[in-house]
Amino acid sequence: MLQVQISSTAVMERNKDGDKKGPINTQAYVQILGTGMDTQETSPSVLLCFDHERFIFNAGEGLQRFCTEHKIKLSQVDHICLTRVCSETTGGLPGLLLTLAGMKNESSKSDDHVCIWGPPNLDLLVNAMKTYVPNAVMKKINIISQSGSALAPPDCDGKFKAVSISAILLSPIRLAGSDFSPNDTSIVYVCKLHDIRGKVDTVKAKACGLEDQRKLGQLQNGISVKSDLLDIEVHPDDVVGPTFPGPIVLIVDCPTEPHAQELLSAQALDAYYSDSQSNFTNVVNCIIHLSPATVVNSPVYEKWMRKFDSAQHIMARTTRKHETTPILVSSARIATRLHYLCPQLFPPPSFPSVQSDDDVAAPNIKVTVEGSVCGISAENLLKFTLRPPRKMGLDRSCVQNMMTSSLFIEELLSEIPEIADAATNISKFWRKHKEDEVKLSETEDSSDVVTEEPSKFSVPRCLENVQRDDLEIVFLGTGSSIPSKYRNVSSIYVNLFSKGGLLLDCGEGTLAQLKRRYGISGADNVVRNLKCIWISHIHADHQAGLARILALRRDLLKGVDHEPILVIGPENVGEFLNEYIKLEDLDMFFLDCWSTTGSKWDNMEAEDSSLQPCSKKLKPSTPFDDITLRKCLRKVLGEAGLVRLISFPVVHCDDAFGVILESTERMNCGKVVPGWKVVYSGDTRPCSEVIEASLGATILIHEATFEDGLVEEAIARNHSTIKEAIEVGDSAGAYRVILTHFSQRYPKVPALDEVSMQRTCIAFDLMSVNLADLPVLPKVLPYLKLLFRNNG
Repeated sequence: MLQVQISSTAVMERNKDGDKKGPINTQAYVQILGTGMDTQETSPSVLLCFDHERFIFNAGEGLQRFCTEHKIKLSQVDHICLTRVCSETTGGLPGLLLTLAGMKNESSKSDDHVCIWGPPNLDLLVNAMKTYVPNAVMKKINIISQSGSALAPPDCDGKFKAVSISAILLSPIRLAGSDFSPNDTSIVYVCKLHDIRGKVDTVKAKACGLEDQRKLGQLQNGISVKSDLLDIEVHPDDVVGPTFPGPIVLIVDCPTEPHAQELLSAQALDAYYSDSQSNFTNVVNCIIHLSPATVVNSPVYEKWMRKFDSAQHIMARTTRKHETTPILVSSARIATRLHYLCPQLFPPPSFPSVQSDDDVAAPNIKVTVEGSVCGISAENLLKFTLRPPRKMGLDRSCVQNMMTSSLFIEELLSEIPEIADAATNISKFWRKHKEDEVKLSETEDSSDVVTEEPSKFSVPRCLENVQRDDLEIVFLGTGSSIPSKYRNVSSIYVNLFSKGGLLLDCGEGTLAQLKRRYGISGADNVVRNLKCIWISHIHADHQAGLARILALRRDLLKGVDHEPILVIGPENVGEFLNEYIKLEDLDMFFLDCWSTTGSKWDNMEAEDSSLQPCSKKLKPSTPFDDITLRKCLRKVLGEAGLVRLISFPVVHCDDAFGVILESTERMNCGKVVPGWKVVYSGDTRPCSEVIEASLGATILIHEATFEDGLVEEAIARNHSTIKEAIEVGDSAGAYRVILTHFSQRYPKVPALDEVSMQRTCIAFDLMSVNLADLPVLPKVLPYLKLLFRNNG
């Protein structure tokens, strides 16, 4: 346990003569940024906001989406303070740093990067992030070490403008047989706003013979002055009222009960307890508890909480039961509308599924201290006002009104009354035989009807009598670059049902999207049964969510006999993982994409005519060569009903790949039916490699970042336009083309050309495409455009 003073400064700015220039801290509050509260996949963040300075505590996955949704300006963030360093608290940090760096580079203060503070293992995270985050973005990293040194480096101006922050390190003693390591250190942040000096009593000042107004300012600044009319020296105590102590906020994160025991015995906190002799100047007004409910409800933690008589306790990790309002309202609204229109492709969005997970949810925490209830469960965007003093206390003015599916549907029917008929028409697609190409006659508006599918694109044999438990492709993120209100960044879940599943790319927020699609327990099952994870390239929007998924799988399978999961990706993804596992074990092995190309598979099969699968038991402590890992991958794919996973290079950045998935043949009515073939382009320009890989594909999932009029921009950034992606599918003869990875400038429906859309569909977040539904997939597109006709 160690208390480290970060900085302090005066509450007033003053000129060289000591005169006041005006208050710099007229308003201040602390606010819950409820990232993860609806899905429980990450730790909430906390915003400490002043007039000219902003601090964010923790940056879990989804923070950017949350701030975009609720118009919280990340560009104004000056400091990010981490209570712990792990995927739960820092999953959103890489993407946030890249976004902030872009904002700063566009401003006049290009060198004004955010400062990051954290425990000693922060350097391990930094070393891992260096594989894809520029060093310049991370040059203001501040380690709160156990050396006791003061943390006020010159490159952060040496001080905070409005607050002093102390950091108390909690490091449970590592006992024999315990799982604790130095990487388990957590931090309690003590944030004390600067005192407000008392006002000058003008009557007393006049009695002391003071007329010069500048001398009054000096007195308020603690400087004695000479009387103007009397032969006396006037001291501040003669005319200035008592100082108003600055309010204090504690940010507490105890991930385990041993951390709570360390908290209870931390002598650095003694001065802040209600029975302390200095409690007049160190009164704690608000405590934000980031500790999980299991720890908060422990006797040790409750005993510590009772040491604060007047503090308002806010439990940020305990979810209120029967919560119905999603955190990302805009995304939930679209998902609900899509489900109303076409439930076959868009399952109902999982509004906070903690309603059915009592082990995660907790009732409102009520901690009674001397007969008064002062502990509450956090609400999304809940504030605690710190300044002005007259408004100190809870502020629910920003808390969302209750939103439910029924309200979203009422809005939709009011805006687009004909959507009800459209939903009825779409439902008829699924009542017809899958090879029936008869036009619908019920639609009055001919523009709403899709021309029937050209005969040259006949239904492939792999769809003969296909069952719905064969394959489903779930789009977890369909946007590019950064998460937005409407589209998360890239990730695709290949659901093989009883045979497990695969992830193709894993952008930030992938786990949250899984939980919104399947619920909390359902997402746990998905992660538990993953066969492998394939990453196309190192960019953050394709792999920043990887550590969180792997960490959850590790926890879910703890104590269960299992093998580490295989992660397949470019070499630099492997470098990131090799650095990150120094921070926390991810229970995985890495295989380079170059080791899974078609030629590598062919060579291995030629050399190993017996085709014996991997018989070794994989253990993280044992190094394995690529041939052994490739054999193990073949075994895993076989269990999943797949023949091969083939990576192929594409035109985007160095070491960027696409992937081919092929399933095994099956028997149907005594005949051999070929397996399906799914191709995912990753990020790429149209290229011969994608066309060759997609020949005869059942499904081609192709990026379509830009609309057709932005070809030059697409070329400059090595992306594809919508028309180019469709042409790739045409050239390859792919049965269905699904477009994804849209620029965030197209938040809902991108601009679409009416030509060549007969076998194309656009992807939305949480869209679930079953193999059996492919024949009718393009017919839904005109109705999707109807759904978004008012806002594009």
